[in-house]
Amino acid sequence: MEIRKYGDPVLREKARAVAEVTDEVRELIKDMAGTMYENKGIGLAAPQVGVKSRVIVVDGGQGLLALINPEILSSPEAGEELAEEGCLSLPEITVEVKRARKIRVKGLSEKGKNIETEAEGLLARAIQHEVDHLNGILMIDRISYARRQLLRSQLKKLEKAHA
Repeated sequence: MEIRKYGDPVLREKARAVAEVTDEVRELIKDMAGTMYENKGIGLAAPQVGVKSRVIVVDGGQGLLALINPEILSSPEAGEELAEEGCLSLPEITVEVKRARKIRVKGLSEKGKNIETEAEGLLARAIQHEVDHLNGILMIDRISYARRQLLRSQLKKLEKAHA
């Protein structure tokens, strides 16, 4: 699948909930996972491949986790941490982003079953990053204005390449 890059309007749109887990959704998950691994990513959201559905795949080192209609449940007691992030839709750009260190997330599995799980560290970060994509939020939206200004020329180059 083609990964959409910064400047593509689909990255700023809010994805729609998946009404039913079908073979088509399972095929999307399989294709997204293949695309993520092929591009050496640890997460991918459906809008990043041009599909406006609430589907994510992540692999924080424990194997593939696919979530349909994921919802992050708050874990304020777990605290936050600042760490560097990259994004397949923003190639060659990394920024430090503050995120919850530990989260609970619920959603549907590929089989359409309700699942709820805890994640921490890299997996928690990847899930939060991908859920942001489902809401039209990019990692650069979570950094200071001053830091964004420092990235302005790189972002303009990506926008120009997309146009």
